Amino acid sequence: MMRVVTRARITQLEDDTRAAREKARETSGAANEAFGRHMRELYAVTGRAERAEAAASEVGEILAHAVEELSVAQQELLLKDIEIERLRQELAGESMEGRTLSVLLHYGRPHTIYGSRADAYADTATHGVPAEGWVPADERPVGEVTWRIDAFVYDAASHGFRRTPMPAPKPMGEAA
Repeated sequence: MMRVVTRARITQLEDDTRAAREKARETSGAANEAFGRHMRELYAVTGRAERAEAAASEVGEILAHAVEELSVAQQELLLKDIEIERLRQELAGESMEGRTLSVLLHYGRPHTIYGSRADAYADTATHGVPAEGWVPADERPVGEVTWRIDAFVYDAASHGFRRTPMPAPKPMGEAA
């Protein structure tokens, strides 16, 4: 079978081919532009994801540290609660009249409660507080003194403890 192709048909085919090539170029350009936008968006999203992951990791570390600190604080609180309960039970078993407690103050803030002044000195000495580090009660504000012991005596009239002045500690060789 033979086919006769006319000049008009060839011209038409050439025009169709040029139009198809132009359409292919336009489509290829649009595809390249879309691919470029997609890649820029992908890089931006990847960067944000990496920053979010780094921030999440940092927050995780901060949270872990906070949980650790909370655990330590809870343990300290539990130990102080146990000590308070022990002192309450000890106090409940005896007459309170004239009973004294010694409160160890560090820069004016309560640090520890002791049943006696001797217990306070003995315990704090094990933690490195020297005997000469104690300051007797004087006119200075309590917050200006590093370590200080204040005595509290039970007052039956008020059903509670009241602060009483403590004498200055005497050296071991002298009589009290």
